[in-house]
Amino acid sequence: MNLADLVVKTSGDRRVGLDGLAEDVAAQVAGGRRVVVVHGGQDRIRELAERLGVADETLTSPSGVAFRRTDPAMLEVVTLALTGSMRGEVLTALRGAGLRAVGLGGADGTVRARRKPAPRAVVDGRTMAVHDDHSGRPESVDTTVLAALLRAGVVPVLSPPAVAEDGGLVNVNADRVAALVAVALGAPELVLLTATDGVRADPTDAGSRIDVLETDARGRTRTARITGGMTGKLVAAADALTGGVAAVRVADGRIAHPVRDALSGGGTRVRLAHAVAIGSDS
Repeated sequence: MNLADLVVKTSGDRRVGLDGLAEDVAAQVAGGRRVVVVHGGQDRIRELAERLGVADETLTSPSGVAFRRTDPAMLEVVTLALTGSMRGEVLTALRGAGLRAVGLGGADGTVRARRKPAPRAVVDGRTMAVHDDHSGRPESVDTTVLAALLRAGVVPVLSPPAVAEDGGLVNVNADRVAALVAVALGAPELVLLTATDGVRADPTDAGSRIDVLETDARGRTRTARITGGMTGKLVAAADALTGGVAAVRVADGRIAHPVRDALSGGGTRVRLAHAVAIGSDS
């Protein structure tokens, strides 16, 4: 069932503005579309961790996906930064654009996750288990409240953390949350905003943006050299596409009208390859 028309995930990078996002979402809602906003908060997390003296460590999984080590102290920082600072900024921007918006996520149980017993990370060329880590993988979405808000013309705003099977909170990837929400609500379009102009064949080359990128069902590709947070975005894009979302774009969130530009063909469209020839060592 189609309960939403568009899911937009905005970055927590401070270079990505919120006013343009809010204006574009308002235009979509005025046109009769039902929109959900999901946000991350990487810079807010980093800034708060620094103020509180909490170590902020980014690790890389054996598959190349970057993730934040989330010990108990960092989980508290993540929760405060996302459900407090960043969510408040997003809600303020949306309301400033004339929208009714409500924040969800965290302990309310809208997003459920599976706790990772001991995530693996590659450190100095060796694969190691990361102990005392409160990370998880988003697995399900309770659409009851989301659907009611959307029917009422309200924009839901979601963010990590999520509730694990044991009832505790876990940090989860916000891009994958956005993909899961899009699939659960039957949204035909997902836009992942970032602090670059899309997916580049070479991350260091501003002229190498790819218009259409094909990946396998796990988000792997031979077309581009993918590093850092972009790896997670392609995994999320693949999650959405395999779940039935028709169109996924990774687009520039720094410009004046990021959503409008993305829906008009800006950024990189991600689609599943018809014939996958990517080895398991990718």
